[in-house]
Amino acid sequence: MRKLEYKWVALLVTTIGSMMVAIDSTIVILGLPDMLQDLHSNLVRMTWVLMAYLLVSTVLLLTFGRMADMFGRVKMYNLGFIIFTIGSVACGFSLSDTMLIGSRVVQGLGGAMLSANAMAIITEVFPAKQRGQAMGINAITWGAGSVLGPVLGGIILALGSWRWIFLVNLPIGIVATLLAYLLLHDIAPNPKGERFDIWGAVLFSVGLVALLLAITGGIGTGWLTPSILSLFALAVVTLALFFVRERRFAYPMLDLSLFQNHTYAFSVAAATLQSLAIFAVNFLLIFYLQGVRAFTPLTAALLILPMPLVSSIIGPLSGRWADRIGGKIPASLGLAAQALALLVLFTLTPTTPYPVLALALVIMGVGSGLFWSPNTSTTMGAAPRNRLGVASATLNTMRNVGMVFSFALALAVAAASMPPAVMNAVFLGTVGHLASDISADFTNGMVHAFLVSVVICALAVVFSLVREGRRPATAATLETPAARSEARSEESAGARTAGGQ
Repeated sequence: MRKLEYKWVALLVTTIGSMMVAIDSTIVILGLPDMLQDLHSNLVRMTWVLMAYLLVSTVLLLTFGRMADMFGRVKMYNLGFIIFTIGSVACGFSLSDTMLIGSRVVQGLGGAMLSANAMAIITEVFPAKQRGQAMGINAITWGAGSVLGPVLGGIILALGSWRWIFLVNLPIGIVATLLAYLLLHDIAPNPKGERFDIWGAVLFSVGLVALLLAITGGIGTGWLTPSILSLFALAVVTLALFFVRERRFAYPMLDLSLFQNHTYAFSVAAATLQSLAIFAVNFLLIFYLQGVRAFTPLTAALLILPMPLVSSIIGPLSGRWADRIGGKIPASLGLAAQALALLVLFTLTPTTPYPVLALALVIMGVGSGLFWSPNTSTTMGAAPRNRLGVASATLNTMRNVGMVFSFALALAVAAASMPPAVMNAVFLGTVGHLASDISADFTNGMVHAFLVSVVICALAVVFSLVREGRRPATAATLETPAARSEARSEESAGARTAGGQ
């Protein structure tokens, strides 16, 4: 029997990692009410069960991407499996909300290591003509995870404790860790003589944490309170110092020369705006179905399934299409489709028939499937081979920042339309059917948030269309002065690898 080529082995292992992270990201929300009661916590603390993971994974993506480029992305990826699994087990055995939040921080560490390197590994092992297809196959995982998460979570909560929501990651993590250790290996040699930018990592982490805390905290306490203004000021100062340092440091953590290539820069901008526009949609719709339409959490999650199902079907097809014609057209059509879906959602009322919502979800799924794979393939294809870790981490960091902004925008609109106490309860799924007047206020705020998202999607279409060229530009123009001397050897190593595949 013919031995499976290494590129497909690498795709299999990274897909397992993506599946684990995708399921975890959707399954946790269903268990929040049970966690709150069992741990005798409150709504504010439970919000941090969600935010702790997102904050840590966002802040550390860039750091781990740079470390992976220096010390080996496969080693970093393997370590990510181990840490994510340990964090999952710690979550399952948490005795208090503080312990649970701390365990989610550990999970975020592992998740950042996995996310920072998965796309880099795929990009490195697949030639340009197959990269879109590989990204599309990997995209199925996220759609499947979005489907399996609510279903699996509902079954677990119906049969047992919320703790199994996290403990289910243990067997998956063990198998994935063994597969990664036994089957994956780095292709290109690690660069010699480079130094890790410790101060750059500190400045970036402090600045991003301060910014994310200000964005989320300002919704509850007010944007002009001294504490929130201080956080914004700290974010501005530290991030400004970070960018100044990165321009002068020989081996920067964030390679700003990446953005000299319009293909990479505009692709990252499109991905960020797409996350900003779309990330909160699922949350808003689930809360609409629970609080306004009085469906159970599991039923609400199941009614959302047309979007991830369609996306998982379209993703591989759009990836193959992008391999033939480039990613600009499929990605731009995907963004336009998502804008159309948001316009349909803008018509929702407390009594809208479900087929209208299902139509919007199908269109949204088509748009998501068309956008993700081609845009990611184009973005990573524009990055130099010896900076794939940083390029991948930068893309994921900007996506996560867009997600947090999207979540903050949804909360802000809801807070303007309904009492804060009721808003918190609805957003965490702890109340049933809302009173008719509050339902109308919530729905009104929700559809206005969708209208704002339409504008953001339109801006993302512009960035997607103006990116350069049918194919990504060559990596040679993106290298830092310190990396130019090693670029030739990296390219020749890559050529030998591609020939061996």
